[in-house]
Amino acid sequence: MSIAIPGADGRRDAIDAFAALMMIGLTLSWGLNQVAIKIANTGYSPMFLMFLRSAVATLLVFLWCRYRRIALFEKDGTLLPGLLAGVLFGLEFLLIFFGLDYTSAARGALMLNTMPFWVLIGGHFLLGEKMSSVKFGGLVMAFLGVALVFSDGLSLPGPEALLGDVLCLFAGLLWAATIIVIKQSKLTEASAEKTLIYQLAVSTVLPLPFLPFTGPLLRDVTFLATGAFLFHAVFVVAFTYVLWFWLMRRYPASGLSSFAFLTPVFGVLCGGIVLGEPLTAKILLALALIAAGLVVVNRPRRRIVPA
Repeated sequence: MSIAIPGADGRRDAIDAFAALMMIGLTLSWGLNQVAIKIANTGYSPMFLMFLRSAVATLLVFLWCRYRRIALFEKDGTLLPGLLAGVLFGLEFLLIFFGLDYTSAARGALMLNTMPFWVLIGGHFLLGEKMSSVKFGGLVMAFLGVALVFSDGLSLPGPEALLGDVLCLFAGLLWAATIIVIKQSKLTEASAEKTLIYQLAVSTVLPLPFLPFTGPLLRDVTFLATGAFLFHAVFVVAFTYVLWFWLMRRYPASGLSSFAFLTPVFGVLCGGIVLGEPLTAKILLALALIAAGLVVVNRPRRRIVPA
């Protein structure tokens, strides 16, 4: 691993030790996030949790933008795609919150982290980003891993776990759809914070009409459930996302994305260690296939330099 020399704009040409440590910390927090949501669900209904998390994170990111004087309200053609991205983002997390009510954090983490493979498929058909045979091989490995998860009856936490698996799988699909909308629209020219604000603000409003119809808003409210909610809303959504954007501005995206395989690894391990979820041979093999697929899909293309 090289120690990169920053340019005049603060950008590095390679991943250094600092960036590597930050990415390990970020992927650990994103993997632990599935555990935090599952714990928070014990104290709050998923729909109410969605509203609370989005409201808190929106406020914190808005204050960050005011502090950094990041423009949010100028007319730049991002309103409609921003609202669409916000709806997709909101639906994604609704599926995650409800999905983790039924399935385990480990299984949910594997299903959710199929996102890069949906982006690969969507990019091939919608963005003109042709899929190489090597990346197609990574895609096949990942979906073999998904099939193993669905076939593993030993790690099912209950009879409705497959429903939770499907909800988390579709959440990964919506996550990918959000990325494709951003890539195809004016949002690519907006600041990352403004794009995030669109998503958080819309996902704050989205649950409101449904709150009266989803049962009691409060379940067994404990310090643990509230702490898990605050970890998710304040640390993961409001802090780590902004830190991720900061890293993206300063380091090569291909180098940062090479750490993507760590997120499902940490998600599965945290589910087993923190929640005592069963880590069967099929789950571990599925993890290996999905992680290997992520490594292949995120592998940068080799550039041929003319002699």
